Amino acid sequence: MYKINKITQSLTIDANWDKDIWKHVPAIKIELYMGVKPEHQPQTEAKLLYDDQAIYVIFRVKDQYVRAIAKETHGKVWLDSCVEFFFTPDKTIEAGYFNLEMNCGGTFLLNLNTKARYGRSLDLADCQQIEVAHTLPKIIDPEITQPTTWCVEYRLPIDIIEKYANVSRPAPGVIWRANFYKCADRTSHPHWLTWNKVDHPTPNFHLPEYFGHIKFK
Repeated sequence: MYKINKITQSLTIDANWDKDIWKHVPAIKIELYMGVKPEHQPQTEAKLLYDDQAIYVIFRVKDQYVRAIAKETHGKVWLDSCVEFFFTPDKTIEAGYFNLEMNCGGTFLLNLNTKARYGRSLDLADCQQIEVAHTLPKIIDPEITQPTTWCVEYRLPIDIIEKYANVSRPAPGVIWRANFYKCADRTSHPHWLTWNKVDHPTPNFHLPEYFGHIKFK
């Protein structure tokens, strides 16, 4: 279980992992792999905070072989150097889950997945309300082959996800289900890393039964 602290001060979205507000926040380690053990396994961490209006997420990746070619919201960002936050908006998986996947250039997709409808993309007007910052250029092609550390950070308004699902609003004691991932499907060194263990022989992040728990404090 990962516990998320509530903040009362403003948080500037600038992809600065070292800013004061994040310094004492515990980091999630995304270090379990799916499939064959990868030759390249980047050190990947995430941190979360929340307030009454939004959830704040920051990732830091000590990476290599970095690539980003997806240009449009809801594009194929998982083929690039990508970090992902999958979550249910309450403590069960029955009502479905969201997946927010973002490449190193800040391009992202956000879908809702249910038994009735898999991969429904949220409206672009809603996605535009998600504030994003990233440390690398939007497009990276050719691939950066030398060691490179990159960060992405975003503010996800709770009102947006309430338009698509019933939400147990973040508050002390509220629990959601979640997992965090790192992938790079079409780079020279592909890999599929997870926070909570996914017991599956081949890479597949869309298995909510293996989500861990996040608890709001």
